[in-house]
Amino acid sequence: MKNLLFESILGFIFIMVSINCSGPKADLVLKNGVIYTVDENLSQAQAVAISDKKIIAVGTDAEIEEFVGMGTQVIDLEGRTVTPGFIDSHYHFMGVGRREFQLNLDGTKSLQEFLDKVATEVAAKSDGEWITGRGWIEEDWPSKRFPTRQDLDKIAPHNPVILGRADGHAIVVNSKALEISGITKATEDPQGGKILRDQYSGEATGLLIDRAMSLVRKHMPSDDSPEIQREYAKKANEVALAYGLTQVHDMGSSFGSVDLWKNMYENDELKIRLYVCIRGPNEHTERLLEEGPQIGLYDDKLNVRAIKISADGALGSRGAALLEPYSDADTKGLLIYHDEEIYPTIKKALENNIQMVIHAIGDGANRRILDLYERAFDEVPESKRSNMTPRFRIEHSQIVHLDDIPRFKELGVIPSMQPSHAIGDLHFAVRRLGMDRMAEGYAWRQFIDQGSYIPGGSDAPVEEGNPMIEFYAACVRKDTTGFSTDGWHPEYKMTREEALKSLTIWGAKAAFSEDLIGSIEPGKYADLVVLAKNLMTEPEERLFDIKVLMTIIGGEIVYKKEEFLSSK
Repeated sequence: MKNLLFESILGFIFIMVSINCSGPKADLVLKNGVIYTVDENLSQAQAVAISDKKIIAVGTDAEIEEFVGMGTQVIDLEGRTVTPGFIDSHYHFMGVGRREFQLNLDGTKSLQEFLDKVATEVAAKSDGEWITGRGWIEEDWPSKRFPTRQDLDKIAPHNPVILGRADGHAIVVNSKALEISGITKATEDPQGGKILRDQYSGEATGLLIDRAMSLVRKHMPSDDSPEIQREYAKKANEVALAYGLTQVHDMGSSFGSVDLWKNMYENDELKIRLYVCIRGPNEHTERLLEEGPQIGLYDDKLNVRAIKISADGALGSRGAALLEPYSDADTKGLLIYHDEEIYPTIKKALENNIQMVIHAIGDGANRRILDLYERAFDEVPESKRSNMTPRFRIEHSQIVHLDDIPRFKELGVIPSMQPSHAIGDLHFAVRRLGMDRMAEGYAWRQFIDQGSYIPGGSDAPVEEGNPMIEFYAACVRKDTTGFSTDGWHPEYKMTREEALKSLTIWGAKAAFSEDLIGSIEPGKYADLVVLAKNLMTEPEERLFDIKVLMTIIGGEIVYKKEEFLSSK
């Protein structure tokens, strides 16, 4: 009897050893799903096997079964959809975190609602304390007018107030803030900025655009203590993972933030992948040009290899630089820098393996940056470039003259665009531009058809930062109520396959990471998102409501919403 038991145990051990020695085993297997791999053939699969942070196999449930061993965690997807982890190619990481800690005016539907929210904040503060917030859009209000210092003075006579428009290119302040900042009727507009003034008295209205914002901001109390910044980063990481984001392209930080993030990665406080663009031109961009890029840190979670510069402002605040005047105001917008202030940086970047990502919204700004890029490409021969494919980008590329669209392809310039801007701007863009120029607006179809690829993003916290809203906007081209308008060119929309590529592999390519992330293929990092619904078949009016159930980065489950996702 003892011998029989002993032989049975030996037999069981032999079987187990044989099973686990028959080939490599996975740490994690996802099975019984609808997996959109976004590989070259846009193929589908049922299951994926993950080991040591990377994908080792993709295929049917039967094909992946051989990678299941005694220590493998197996998740039955129960028919749910999996895509590569979403990549937001235009994101303000710390701004998203800061948004969660300050007065958020996003979604206010009237000037009075805006003022009521500010008044509540004022009531909770002592006299003299600064009131800060962001997110208002006057185009969402029946009045369609900018708020003024007089509006704010009625509710905040004893506190300096500074409130950012959602686009990040305009602020409204009250009289107390103007007084502290020394802004008077005689204060001149700075280069690249504008102080809006009363047409009769010449006094400041309280609305400051682009570089004029710094006249007040430099007087604000700083929130740059390491403790506060760390909390912002933690919150931003949490928000991103819950939306299924696995990499974001951070648009404009300093080396101070980079040092903080390095410390947080070392202490396992950050999970998101960050592709960092240093804002300039300044001493930080000079440092990057001198020291060179930092690539592949912390299992490719941190890359610092780009410079962000803003060429103009935003369309909503009439700071976007146009070739011809706005249809609803006597201005062509603002060019924030003279050519000689930014061209040396562009040229040095080309010589030193640094990517340029320049904000340009208006057709005037886009043409100007294309001209500067072309000049650099002509002046720096390929033999003197450390990277043969610089992949210079123009961020936003919202209004581009039809003559200039082909130049993106000819020069190899990437149009990095944010679909949700289009469905927000459709409520006022026709007034700003007139019907004829709308053919230049958000021209996704023209770019894609000529062979350009469009890395998609949100510009969060300007927009919410939800990739499913970006997906919806790209392939539906209506706002989330289903509204569109004359002249909005529905034929410019993307297909669902293109929209998914925009939020995955095209974003990876724009960050030189297409061999590592952006699709579900063996050898790449296991960055995946599990969705509650199928984004390829769900009715269009429900696309933006699709929820994220699970986010995986480098094979680690970093966010999980639904406990009923069975784990065996």
